[in-house]
Amino acid sequence: MVYTVTFNPAIDYVVHADHMNLGEVNRLQGEEVYFGGKGINVSNVLKELGIESKALGFVAGFTGIAIEQSLKENGVETDFVHLDKGISRINVKIKSMEETELNGQGPDIPEEKVEELFQKLDCLKDGDILILAGSIPSTLPSDIYERILAHLEGKNIKAVVDSTKDLLMKVLKYKPFLIKPNNFELGEMFGVTLKTTDEITEYAGKLKEMGAVNVLVSMAGDGAILLDENGNTHICGVCKGKVKNSVGAGDSMVAGFVAGSMDGDYEYALKLGTASGGATAFSDGLAKKDDIFKLLEQLN
Repeated sequence: MVYTVTFNPAIDYVVHADHMNLGEVNRLQGEEVYFGGKGINVSNVLKELGIESKALGFVAGFTGIAIEQSLKENGVETDFVHLDKGISRINVKIKSMEETELNGQGPDIPEEKVEELFQKLDCLKDGDILILAGSIPSTLPSDIYERILAHLEGKNIKAVVDSTKDLLMKVLKYKPFLIKPNNFELGEMFGVTLKTTDEITEYAGKLKEMGAVNVLVSMAGDGAILLDENGNTHICGVCKGKVKNSVGAGDSMVAGFVAGSMDGDYEYALKLGTASGGATAFSDGLAKKDDIFKLLEQLN
């Protein structure tokens, strides 16, 4: 079973306006509502790829109910911790002459609710996959990723961690199955600027030496590099298409990789991850199955 954890789910309210004038009433030309958060995005794309998952995390208030209901309507199983106060975030994304985002803070998460999440994690069994994705809300302890992996140590669980800098570095001692920095984040980890494929491969190798089992480095328009657990290096180009959306593309890549790696074929996993990320980037929302497999044909 695959489990995803989203600490700070959100409703994204996306609005389109030809012009924005501060201090005046502005008429919209269009609007969309998306229910997400990084782990939730992964669960939704896994569902498109035929992989069942259970979404864990924290939800609160009427927005939390809406997020949970949207997942159930998509056929994704949920087991969220329900908070007694506050509401899950609403992020307003204004698409006009320039793009502007107003991101909500999210509810407070008390320690007893963190313990409730840990109780749910106790249900994980050998062979399960746990995906930890995204930043940590200010109301949670900064070492929550480490605490989770330490709590599960001793079980044969494949942990996937998609976060940045210190959060990634601190979990390497727990030998995560997959980490996915981009090339800029990889450079930041070591205080260097990486310009070539050889440099990126070298520093990705350092993360493997520090404990990561598989290291997937996304490079935007330059494709992706994977250093797999068998000591092989795989390089994949990008899919062709018109970029419409960057939100959720990295999460979709994680979902595609996880789905593709089930049989241990890491070359295929990299391609399916790349196609899944591209399908989201070329869509208004998250990737759909048909679009993913059309793009996958470009990479074969």
